[in-house]
Amino acid sequence: MTLEQDAQGKLWLAEMLWRLGAIQFGDFSLGRTVRNSPVYVNAKLLISRPDALKRTVRLIEDELEMGMVLRKPTVQPFDAIAGVPIGGLHVATALALQMEKPMLYLRPPRDAQEVVAPHVEGIYRPGQRVLVVDDLAAGGGSLVETVVGLREAGLLVTNCVVLIDREQGAGARLDAIGVRLHPILSLEVMLNFLHNAGHVTRVDLDRTLAYFRREGEPRSEFD
Repeated sequence: MTLEQDAQGKLWLAEMLWRLGAIQFGDFSLGRTVRNSPVYVNAKLLISRPDALKRTVRLIEDELEMGMVLRKPTVQPFDAIAGVPIGGLHVATALALQMEKPMLYLRPPRDAQEVVAPHVEGIYRPGQRVLVVDDLAAGGGSLVETVVGLREAGLLVTNCVVLIDREQGAGARLDAIGVRLHPILSLEVMLNFLHNAGHVTRVDLDRTLAYFRREGEPRSEFD
């Protein structure tokens, strides 16, 4: 698919992340799930380009609104937006401003030894429906923790949106707790586009796809 054929503008995001230097190849271990990954996507660099961040959240808004107007809606209306610290906070903040929705976030413990009940920052009422937002989905640990914490505070969560899905289990983990994951792009679709655009070498593309196949993750197209 080319940028001209991409009516929804999703591939624009892939091109912008490449131009920002947000896509790197090497050997990366990230969080609790990703070990020795040949690719790293640092979507947080969008904060350095306000115009790009604005366009990104307009993409998300369009995706959400489309999901809500389907005959069988895939997105339920929501009252507030919750960002996943740290990567999801800048996207959630920009989206909350774009959609004029209140924003919340689940405050993480100060250290691994701190045992406290989840604390939701922001003003809310139990029973309100919340959309969870993050920049990247891998194994889904942080997303699931955020959903569980929000639910323990009496909030309703059935949908989560991320910019990039690495397809390393987050979708299945969220589905198991009744939450639908809505990625703007899958990592494989993004890298195939960037290869076809002449940015990513065949060596890097093949090495990356082989890594995910060894991980045993299913391949997918746009969600």
